[in-house]
Amino acid sequence: MRSSENSPAEFHLDEGGDGPPRLVLSGPYLISTIGLIDRELREIDSPLDTIDLSGVTEIDTVGAWIASQLADQHGASIVGANSRAERLIKALAASGEAESVHPPREGPLLRVTRTVGKGVLGFADGVVGLTGFLGEVIVAFGGTIRHPGRFRVKAFVHQLELVGISALGIVGLMSFLIGIVVAQQGAVQLQQFGAEIYTINLTGRLTLRELGVLMTAIMVAGRSGSAFAAQIGTMKLTEEVDAMRTIGISPIEALVIPRVMAAVIMMPLLGFYSACMGIIGGAFIASVSLDIPFFTFLSRIQEVVPMYDLYVGMVKAPVFGMIVAIAGCYQGMQVSGNSEQVGRRTTKAVVQAIFMVIVLDAFFAVFFTEIGWA
Repeated sequence: MRSSENSPAEFHLDEGGDGPPRLVLSGPYLISTIGLIDRELREIDSPLDTIDLSGVTEIDTVGAWIASQLADQHGASIVGANSRAERLIKALAASGEAESVHPPREGPLLRVTRTVGKGVLGFADGVVGLTGFLGEVIVAFGGTIRHPGRFRVKAFVHQLELVGISALGIVGLMSFLIGIVVAQQGAVQLQQFGAEIYTINLTGRLTLRELGVLMTAIMVAGRSGSAFAAQIGTMKLTEEVDAMRTIGISPIEALVIPRVMAAVIMMPLLGFYSACMGIIGGAFIASVSLDIPFFTFLSRIQEVVPMYDLYVGMVKAPVFGMIVAIAGCYQGMQVSGNSEQVGRRTTKAVVQAIFMVIVLDAFFAVFFTEIGWA
């Protein structure tokens, strides 16, 4: 014999009288049986007089909730309920009004305000955390100066190779192409005034003063800054950083100091190399399209580009290198929880470093203009 739990839950409308119809429920109204007719019950839109539960063989909380909701929705009364059904319906009534199936959606103004507020608070927390991390690095660097034996020379040389030597190819190609673009587009505009010879001035000053260092910093941020964050973040997940602290090794001295010093030292060299490649790119396109001999372009650079343009680029380079390295190492040290955090923190490191580099470059431009190095 089939148990009542396997029997279907049923209903029908009794329209025998002149007034509103009567809804008659029958069978087991349980969570396991009511799903088949739930949608049909919700689609009843005519007013009801009563809801008859005399034919219900078994009922649980879900069945009582359905009957109670139908009664409230259609203004009907419940009749024929057994003692269990009455007890469940009273308990549901005492628990308060039923909540909406769909959660309330906040207005656009409140959502935008909350999102902006979270962003501002997150930015403030990031600034505080980054400043504190910079303080830790300075303290650790001071400890390294007092105890030179703790400085990891092999790690430092390895980072010099990764940050500088390995980046020569991509930085050189990028700068060469940028020099071509600057010279080509500058010449097109200057030809309107018959002043295409000043393409040399434009290319030389722009690459030495701004583009060489700035584009190198962006490339190092995407290449080395992301690597710093990923490497240190992975070490955090595998508890290697905690193991260092356990055996008395400072992770800042072992992991951060060599990377920061390598970036600070290699950035001026890469920036100067990038500027030279940009000038060579400009000379190449000038010899092809402007009939300016290649070596004439290079010799003219020495005459029209003031030496302080080189100084401006070289002053900015180590600052940009420190920003890129600090951002990458800081985000790597913040990794916790799971491997997804490595990707998130690596992305944050690159975005944060590029943003701060561009902002500081704007401040440097204003500063050097004020002191007469324009």
